[in-house]
Amino acid sequence: MDTTSYSRRSLHPTGRILTAQVVRLMDGYPREVRVGQPVLVVVLAAAGVVGLLAKLVRALLSAGSGTGRRKFKELKKGPEFLVTPIRLRDADGRTYEVELHGHLPQSALHPADHVQLTLRDQGDPDLAPKIERIVNLTTGQLLRPRTATMWSHLGPPLLLQAALGGLLLAALAACAALT
Repeated sequence: MDTTSYSRRSLHPTGRILTAQVVRLMDGYPREVRVGQPVLVVVLAAAGVVGLLAKLVRALLSAGSGTGRRKFKELKKGPEFLVTPIRLRDADGRTYEVELHGHLPQSALHPADHVQLTLRDQGDPDLAPKIERIVNLTTGQLLRPRTATMWSHLGPPLLLQAALGGLLLAALAACAALT
């Protein structure tokens, strides 16, 4: 049996904090954020109320064409974010694999850096834990990777419109209840 091609399987750390040395930053790949359909329907329905009101005002004022709103299918797909698997080795020589979601500055993490990671389980036993926070003990940097969220994907204009629509519906319901 040829043992030279045998590579040890990386473990998934079970603790919340892991102190280790970076062995390798592997190639990243995109992963999609799931957007819950019920949340999306509520946001779009509330935004639709204000959208209809705006179209009515535009029609009355002959303001011209409408806005280029994204389709439901586009919004449901969700944003993608970068996932970078990282291999680490602890003081006992055990090799671990974790996932970095999002981006960090290019000079923030290098092989051979000693790091202390705060990890969070992703709920799927096949997925390595996700890094929430990195303390690079070699450089003294505190790093927090940032990813796209469902709310950043929907965007401030749509969320503002949905909030206004929700307020308008609440005001109409309050007026109807008073009469």
